[in-house]
Amino acid sequence: MQQAALEMERRDVQDATAFAIEFQSSEEAVRMLIVDDDPSVVRLLSDRCACMGFDVATAATGMQAFLRVSRNKPDVLVIDVNMPEVDGLSVCAHLMAQDRAPTNVIVITGSRNPDTLDRCARLGASYARKGPNFWSDLEAALAEINPRLAGRVRRSGSTEPEIRRRPCVLLVDDDNDIHRMLSSRLEKCGIDIAYAPDGHNALGIARRNEPAVIVTDYFMPNGDAEYLLTRLRADAATAAIPVIVMSGRHLSEATDQRLRREISGHPGAAHVLRKSEGNAALFETLKQFCGFEPERTGPAEVWSRSYN
Repeated sequence: MQQAALEMERRDVQDATAFAIEFQSSEEAVRMLIVDDDPSVVRLLSDRCACMGFDVATAATGMQAFLRVSRNKPDVLVIDVNMPEVDGLSVCAHLMAQDRAPTNVIVITGSRNPDTLDRCARLGASYARKGPNFWSDLEAALAEINPRLAGRVRRSGSTEPEIRRRPCVLLVDDDNDIHRMLSSRLEKCGIDIAYAPDGHNALGIARRNEPAVIVTDYFMPNGDAEYLLTRLRADAATAAIPVIVMSGRHLSEATDQRLRREISGHPGAAHVLRKSEGNAALFETLKQFCGFEPERTGPAEVWSRSYN
C-alpha cells in the first residue's frame, strides 16, 4: 500500500511538472504576487500556484507588497488580510488610490468578520477564506478572474495540504505555568500556539510548524536561547523566523548584544524583553510579526491588566 501511494504521488508530481512546462511554453506565464506573513502559507501557496503554471513572487508584509507592486505590477495579487504594520485590504486601497493596483486581486484570510467581506466587495476583490475549502475557493476565484485559465487552473496533486487559518507562535519555556498563561491570552488574540520546554525540542517543532515568530525564555535546560538562536540560523528552513527572547532575570549588556548579533548572515533576536516588564510589551511586539483576528483582538491595556 505504501508503495502504491508513493507511485501515485510520483505520477502527480510528473503530471504537475508537465502541465507547468506546457503552460509556460504555450504563452508567457501569468505573474502572481503572493503576500502573507505566515511562512507556511507562503510556501504552500507558492508551490501549488507554480505547479499551476504561474510565475510566482512573494512578500511577507504589506509594505513589501506595496513596494513590489509599485515597481513591477503583477497580473494577479493574492494577499492576506491580517498582517503586521499594514493590512492587506489597506494595501489594496492605497494601490487603487494611486492607480497601481493589479486588475486581479484575491484576498485571503481566516477571519469570519462580515466587514472583511464587505471591504473586499467594495474593492472589487475576490475572496478565499482559509479553512477546509480554501483550495477550491482559490481555484474558483482564479478561474473567475480569467476564464481562459479555467481549464488550466487545476489541482497539482491528489492531496490538498491544509492552509493554516491563524498565525502560529512557538512558545519555548520550561515553566509550565508561564506556558499556560501565555497560551491562554495569545489564543484569545487569534493566535495558534506550539510549545517546547527547551531549545533542543524547539528546533524540530520549528521545522515542522514554521511559526510566524518564536517567543523563548533565555534560561532553560537542554538548550537555552543562545543555543536555540544559533541552531535556528544554521538551518535554511528556520533561518528567517523572528525570535523574541524573554527573561525574568537581568541580562548583562554583553549577553543582550550576543543575542542580537547577526548569525551566519541572518539576524539574531528581534527583541529582548524582561518578563517583569509586563506582557503588554510582548503583545505590542508580537503585533509587529503576527496579524491578529480583528474581531478577537483586545487593546494592549486589557492584555496588560490580565497579567499584572
